[in-house]
Amino acid sequence: MVSGAGLEWKINVPDGTSKVLEPKQGLAVRMWQKLHSLIIMKTWRFLVEAWNIGVAEPTKFTHCLKVGLALTLVSLLYYMRPLYESVGKNAMWAVMTVVVVSEYTVGSTIYKSINRTVATVVAGSLGVGVNWVASQCDNKYQPIILGASVFIFASLATFTRFIPKVKARFDYGAMIFILTFSLVSISGYRVDELVMLAHQRLSTVAIGISLCIIISMLCWPVWAGDQLHKQTISNLEKLAISLEAHGHFYFGYPWRQYLKIGAVARSCAYCIDNLNSCIDSKMQAPEFLKNHIADKGTRLSFRCSEVLKELATAIKTRKRSSSIDFSVHKMMFEVEEFQNALKSLPYDIVLPLSTVENPSDTNAEKKDNTNQGTLLEVLPLGMLATLLIEMVARIEEVVLEVDKLANMAEFKIQKEKKLPKVQPVENNQTNTQGQETVKAIEEV
Repeated sequence: MVSGAGLEWKINVPDGTSKVLEPKQGLAVRMWQKLHSLIIMKTWRFLVEAWNIGVAEPTKFTHCLKVGLALTLVSLLYYMRPLYESVGKNAMWAVMTVVVVSEYTVGSTIYKSINRTVATVVAGSLGVGVNWVASQCDNKYQPIILGASVFIFASLATFTRFIPKVKARFDYGAMIFILTFSLVSISGYRVDELVMLAHQRLSTVAIGISLCIIISMLCWPVWAGDQLHKQTISNLEKLAISLEAHGHFYFGYPWRQYLKIGAVARSCAYCIDNLNSCIDSKMQAPEFLKNHIADKGTRLSFRCSEVLKELATAIKTRKRSSSIDFSVHKMMFEVEEFQNALKSLPYDIVLPLSTVENPSDTNAEKKDNTNQGTLLEVLPLGMLATLLIEMVARIEEVVLEVDKLANMAEFKIQKEKKLPKVQPVENNQTNTQGQETVKAIEEV
């Protein structure tokens, strides 16, 4: 059969229909399609993702440039003959130091630099000492002494990495100790001038560390304090959103208070997550019960969101919120309204009778079964109410911790907003004026 695009072949299928035969693609075409889907498309997605990360956080891109600059400068130890002759082949230690010490933040770079310096000095000195002890013995015993020392010290240093406190602070230093001690001990057996070798390696490590610290602090520095400050604000803002469907800091800034705020914020987040699970649960209360408290629950969640947003703004601007007490008061008022809505439920629904007046009544068993069924219907509502009230209590803890931070960090006092003056009105306008006043107060 001839079509507008050329020849088209069809066959008749036993069920009476016809099927178009597609020409078989060649090997080169199939290989190109696989290559396009597996490599080119994935590479393109990777490049797009990398670009988005660089746009969202430019400091990560500048960190890559800083590492490249440090490696370029330290490579001059190889390229320039005077420098190469002074440090010798140990210039590679400087390159290795730059690679392993360079970190994203200034504090992390200094932390790893201190670990590497202390571990290199201690391991190098210990390695020289062990080699001196071995040199005082007969030649046939020297390999045994050196091998035993490597076994003992490497085993002990490896074991210390399992101790929680050591692992948290000095894990990198323990690893460098093992590496340096082993290399110095082994090299000292075949190298005559061991002290000169240790001195050159220590010098190159010092050069690499100095370069990393200087570049990290002078070229687009990233301070961990700034990151912690922004992350705390972001977490509080995310908590606030979930309820709806700066410069450097001085030495001694109360960073530990941020950790306490983060802990109580996580506690609040767990409560909100449980609340969400309760709302999405398959076991639901009857619609008329949910409608009875829906408006009050929504208003309570909105007031909680307002409080969290004000706390985030206070930390972000480092200024005390002049209206935070009023916002907390409104939140507590909504809690009382929510509790009143619960109390206004029919008594026989909220607290069904578990006993009957006449135990000999033939309908006692039927009434008891009815009460139990009512309880199962009310349970989801009670769980929801408990979580809402618990959420308010945890938000109050966040308010207290942020207030402590404001006192410790000496936050400035935000200027209060002036309320609009209420003009005298006639009797028939009192209701309208009162509503406008309430609205103005809520906006403030």
